Formats: sequence, C-alpha cells, structure tokens
Amino acid sequence: MKKRIIAVIMTLCMSTFVYGCSQTTEESAVQNKTINVLAAASLTDVMHELELDYEADHPGIDLVFSFAGSGALQTQIEEGAPADIFISAASKQMDALNEEGLMDSASIRDLLLNSVVLIVPADSELGLDSFEDVVNDDVFVIALGEPESVPAGKYAQQVFESLGIWDEVQARTNFGTDVRTVLTWVEMGEVDCGVVYATDAYTSDMVTIAAQAPEGSCDRVVYPAGIVAGSGVSEESEDFLTYLESPEAAAVFESYGFTMAG
Repeated sequence: MKKRIIAVIMTLCMSTFVYGCSQTTEESAVQNKTINVLAAASLTDVMHELELDYEADHPGIDLVFSFAGSGALQTQIEEGAPADIFISAASKQMDALNEEGLMDSASIRDLLLNSVVLIVPADSELGLDSFEDVVNDDVFVIALGEPESVPAGKYAQQVFESLGIWDEVQARTNFGTDVRTVLTWVEMGEVDCGVVYATDAYTSDMVTIAAQAPEGSCDRVVYPAGIVAGSGVSEESEDFLTYLESPEAAAVFESYGFTMAG
C-alpha cells in the first residue's frame, strides 16, 4: 500500500515538473522574437560583432543574418524570402524595392558611408599604385563584382569609365557574385588585383590597398537601411535600426572603417 502511495506521489510530482518545464518553454517561445536581417556582404564582420552586443542587451531577440550581394538580396525579398530588415550597399536596390511597395518607406534611412579601393595580394610585385595601372601589360586578371547585381562592381565600372579604360578592363575581368568573393580571389592570388570597399580590405592582412578611387569618379557609396513591408516584428526591427545609429554602434562601425551617414 505504501509503495502504491509513493508511486502516485512521484507521478504527480513528475507531472507537475513536466508541466512547469513545458509552460516555461512555451513562455520563452512567446517572448523570443526573430528579426531576419538581409545585409550586404561587406557588412559581414561588423554585423556579427554588433549582433553579439545587441542580443546581450536584448535577451528576447534573435537576430538572423543573411549576407550576399545587394542585388541577390533584392531578388530574395521580391521572391518572398523571410526578411524584416534590408541593408543595401547602394541606393539602387533599396529604391527598386521601395517603388515595388516592398519596403516601409518611412523607415528607410542612410546608415553608412564607405569608399572604393584597388587591392593587390600582399606579396604582389606588380607595383600598382593607381586604378589606371590595371591595364598595364603585366596585369592579366582583374576581379570585380558583377556590376548589375553587386554595388561594388557598379562603382568600379563607374571609376574605370571615368578614366576611359572600361573596355580594356572588362576584357581582363573575372566577375564575382559579391564583394567578399572578389576579396577572396585577391587573397588567394588567383587574380592580379581587384576592386572592393576599403572596409573589406581592412579585414584582411593578405591584401594591400594599392589606390583609392579618384575623387568624384563614382557615386557616393551609401548604405541605406529599412524595414521590409509586412514585417511581423516592425517595432523590434525599428529598435534595432535605431541601435545601429547609436554612438555605441557607431564606434564599432568606425573601427571597421565605415563612416556614419547621419
């Protein structure tokens, strides 16, 4: 009899424990919210650091990042991929989505500024020190982002067009799907040189900046950010965007070579 009573008590205790755990898990699931952030590939390193800082202060928020060329991210949003925030490396992609009604217009703001540079492998002996030098006889392969989908590639095209050498450059170019692909090719010595953002070059000790794009040779490199229309976490997304404009986030951005646009 005693054994039966003890068994009943233990069963009740276990039931209470399981229910308590289940209730805690359900409450946690209700409290935790995911913000899907689609961001230009050049933001990969800095955003991972900001993610850790933000989530540490906002335990109920889970930031999920997808990094790629801005054109590819635009297509993902157009095709209905999960997205709450879009941060582009150029206005073109943001403007297109906004015109299609896929962005919350009131949320869009210019977040960051960057610059365009010519890079070479750290052990390069070509002696390049200007964008014009990429058409020297000893330069065989240049790496650029695809101009139609990668803003860094479009900026590079503008620079070379302003110098009157775009046709020559095209004939020697391998086009990458994003700026980090270009960086990797240069790091590995698979190409003689490439064009990336200054912030990408700063992340690697395997490349050297050979030259800055001549002043006025390309559009201003602006990173707009905004909330995707129909986001189910628009308030939380706005809070994260506000954080990205804060002095704390600005210090992190600037440590990676970005300049705040505001």
